[in-house]
Amino acid sequence: MKQPIFMTPVLQEKIWGGTKLRDIYHYDIPSDKTGECWAISAHPNGMGHVLPENEFSGESLADLFTNQPELFGNPQVDVFPLLTKIIDAADDLSVQVHPDDAYGLEHEGELGKTECWYVIDADPGAKIVYGHTAKTREELAERIHKGEWTELLEEVEVKAGDFFFVPSGTMHAIGAGVTILETQQSSDTTYRVYDYDRKDDQGNERELHIQQSIDVTTVPHHIAPFDQKVEKIGESELITLIESDYFNVFHWLINSPVKLNQVNKYTLVSVLEGEGTIMIDENEWPLAKGQHFIIPATVSTWKLSGNLDIIASTPGVKNN
Repeated sequence: MKQPIFMTPVLQEKIWGGTKLRDIYHYDIPSDKTGECWAISAHPNGMGHVLPENEFSGESLADLFTNQPELFGNPQVDVFPLLTKIIDAADDLSVQVHPDDAYGLEHEGELGKTECWYVIDADPGAKIVYGHTAKTREELAERIHKGEWTELLEEVEVKAGDFFFVPSGTMHAIGAGVTILETQQSSDTTYRVYDYDRKDDQGNERELHIQQSIDVTTVPHHIAPFDQKVEKIGESELITLIESDYFNVFHWLINSPVKLNQVNKYTLVSVLEGEGTIMIDENEWPLAKGQHFIIPATVSTWKLSGNLDIIASTPGVKNN
């Protein structure tokens, strides 16, 4: 098969969600508290399916990955390893941390979660929590138990176009007014360490996971440096945001025709803005804001044309 595999987005309600997924991307959101679009997902908590006009129309991504391994370069892993989301934080997300693979498999029965964020939009002055100040695990535990959040949490002001790598063990939170494209391991394990003492519609506070958070947080906070590369082709720019063990993520700004090659088995693509086309061999498909698709391993080259703002990703070395 030599065509893009367009996927159905799965919309998730969240206590902190809003309406941007409808207002910007025209998705049919379930409520005015819709926080996440699981854009390309084979996770059981938000399973994507193949859209029509494809020979695998209606098939779940999990089944496609299992039953048609040639589309994914005959991978060695058992489950589709990546998950991409668009997140609309109308309110602050909880301060949280994700385990690594070893802890996640032992305690939760699924992989841990390393992720990264490309900031699509941010209100003036919007912030994220990105790390902490504790120098020892004992200090971390003491500040958490005392509720010394101002002293503990590191905040960073963000703007559209910013990029953050969030490896497992990183204490973090997306702040109100921030919209991001998240690329992550296919895991839904989150340990909440602080949720601002807020209550849901039934008056209940959400569950916290204090001991697990203390167990898995990297102390002291540290993010290894990584290089970004920019390639200019005509009026277009191809930016490598990060290359990691779990995923490689790219920002493609297409303003003139660009021919691209498959570099690592298969490619996940999300169109953030604009309109254009993708051509594979002599066949062409229209592209528009809010579409998400996979370019399978059976496609070696393709051409993008138009005016497109795209985040793309491929599996890292641990996910092949």
